[in-house]
This record gives sequence, C-alpha cells and structure tokens, in this order.
Amino acid sequence: MGTMDRMDADGLAEDLRQTIGELVRAVRRVDTMPPGEAAILGYLDRSGPMTTAELAQRRGVTHQSAAKSVKELTGDALVRSEPHPDDGRKLLLHITDAGRECLRRERGRRADTLTGAIEDAFDAAEQERLRDCVALLSRLTAHLGGT
Repeated sequence: MGTMDRMDADGLAEDLRQTIGELVRAVRRVDTMPPGEAAILGYLDRSGPMTTAELAQRRGVTHQSAAKSVKELTGDALVRSEPHPDDGRKLLLHITDAGRECLRRERGRRADTLTGAIEDAFDAAEQERLRDCVALLSRLTAHLGGT
C-alpha cells in the first residue's frame, strides 16, 4: 500500500480538521448547557475529582474561566467541593449524581442527533463505511495521545 505525497496528506489533514470541527459544532447545537460547563462535567465524570486549576489546564482556559463554570455548576448542585486532602488551601471538585444525570441527558441528546442524521443521510452500506471510518479516527486519536 503506497502513501500519499505530502501535499495530499496536508490537504487531507486540513479537510479532516475542518469537517470534524463542523460536525462537533453541529452536534453541540442541541446542548442545553454552556460548553464549558458540559466539558467540566465530562472531565470530572471520566477522570474523577480535580481542582479548578487542573480543570482549567485540561480545558486550555484561564483559571478565572474555569472558576466561573465551576461556580455555576456548584450553584446548580451538579458539582460539589471538599477540602483537598493534600493541600487544605485547595478544593477538590466532584461530580454529583445530579451532575452525572445532567451529563447523561446532554450526551443522549447528542447521540440521538447523530443517530437521526446517520439514518437520514446514509444507506446501510454507507453506514458500514462510516463505522470503518470511526475505527480509523479512534486509531488516529490514540496516535495523537488523545483519550
């Protein structure tokens, strides 16, 4: 199997970046909560308790931006805090059961939106091709060090 030349690979990379970005934005249109808050719930659900600073770093935002989202989530009882066991000056944030339920609903809306679009846009053979593409994208994500 041959490899494509650098210009073709660069074009593919840009097309992929742009298309995946558009897909993510289209799916997120059904979200009912701000993206920063949903991202924080997702990190806490997947990775366990964290500080606001750790969440800010993971999201690539300022501490102030993460703290604002955490304040909203705490006010809505979707996140709770407790003193950090190793440093009493810090707070360790936990997702609550209500936060998990909220996140489950957000993810469900996204999945339902994608399912409907896949069923409407693709025939059975195309859906199988798309399944193969998902496996390739998963490998690419792992190669890039994603989770």
